[in-house]
Amino acid sequence: MKKILIITYYWPPSGGGGVMRWLKMSKYLPELGWKPIIYTPENPDASVIDESLLDEIHSETEIIKTPIWEPYKIFRILTGKKKTEKFKPGYISEASRGDWKSKISVFIRGNLLIPDPRKFWINPSIKFLSQYLEEHPVDLIVSTGPPHSMHLIAMGLKKKFNIPWIADFRDPWTEIDFYDKLRLTKWADRKHRELEKKVIETSDHVVTVSPNCAKDMDKVPGKIVNVINNGFDPEDFKDLDTTPDDKFSICHFGAFNRDRNPAALWKALSLLAEKNHKFRNKLSIKLIGQTDDSIIKDITTNGLQDNLILWDHLPHKKGLQELAKSQVLLLAINDAPNARGILPGKMYEYMALKRPILAIGPTDSDFAKIIMETNTGVAVDFGNSEEMHTILENYFNLFLGNQLTVKSTFVENYSRKKLAEKFVALADI
Repeated sequence: MKKILIITYYWPPSGGGGVMRWLKMSKYLPELGWKPIIYTPENPDASVIDESLLDEIHSETEIIKTPIWEPYKIFRILTGKKKTEKFKPGYISEASRGDWKSKISVFIRGNLLIPDPRKFWINPSIKFLSQYLEEHPVDLIVSTGPPHSMHLIAMGLKKKFNIPWIADFRDPWTEIDFYDKLRLTKWADRKHRELEKKVIETSDHVVTVSPNCAKDMDKVPGKIVNVINNGFDPEDFKDLDTTPDDKFSICHFGAFNRDRNPAALWKALSLLAEKNHKFRNKLSIKLIGQTDDSIIKDITTNGLQDNLILWDHLPHKKGLQELAKSQVLLLAINDAPNARGILPGKMYEYMALKRPILAIGPTDSDFAKIIMETNTGVAVDFGNSEEMHTILENYFNLFLGNQLTVKSTFVENYSRKKLAEKFVALADI
């Protein structure tokens, strides 16, 4: 088999969305003639642990690890966090609005830790992998970010060995939703942009996850930015119990940060509960994963606290099981300038479950187009509480008549195996 070196910070037993793209992609590479070699930290500061994902690693996968030093201990001391407290997704947005200690930590993150707090792993990794590649040549390198330090490791190897390299941007760099909150000096902003451009120029292929992200990354004349979506793994959906809840359950799976808080939704649900006691009695709001306090506060303020069920974390398969039973799947997009290009990985799993999706974000976005194309739900603009009210009332009436279903189409186009085939095809260009 050909060999592909995948440089990734996120790998099991770390959990969360950042793990899934290459855990699942690598699972299908061996049958396409490629042996995956994963390079990942030995001791990452993971926000979520999911031991169950270790079972997902293909037996042909080789995993190599080296220690990483990260400055999060210093950040915890500076911000008064406990030693064991995890940094949640969306931490930058939250900290940028916090006290002076939090704001200083954001300034340090943006201006001194370029491109990110994993920068101290770049040079040791280039040194280690250079020795490894001398003895174990590979046919292709893939770096996946964020953190974008992974791309700088790959760029160092590209200069030494000239091995074909694909830079995979799961999220943008300078166009990411929290970039404007990093309190950047002009020098730091220029440095971030120079490094981003250099990665795009130096790599053989650039990949991202949505058309709008590709458009935003069009920064080097003549350089094509390829779109390879995230997707779902058909194996995850075997043997799931799809018997629907007897409650009108609305479920969100994954990190739920402040910028995703759909305030208009809680208002719409509250109004429906006020005028319809049956709705209040049947309503269940299930939030699985790290949920920001602002979201719980808004739900409580709208009088829906008795309808709320919270899980800090569930193993991936158990989370899918809760989704499979739910009546409506909530897809909340970050209310940010780049919202039109955000395609959350969970969306594809929602689509595969064939339950109605209620997506909240721009209706002219990439995610709205896919939901429309696959007939898997509806998209509503952030503040359109009135339309949410109408949709939810309609969904509830269908639920009462046991008719709340979707007739999806073309969902199979987003299977992980088909997406792995697209990466392999790039390597042959």
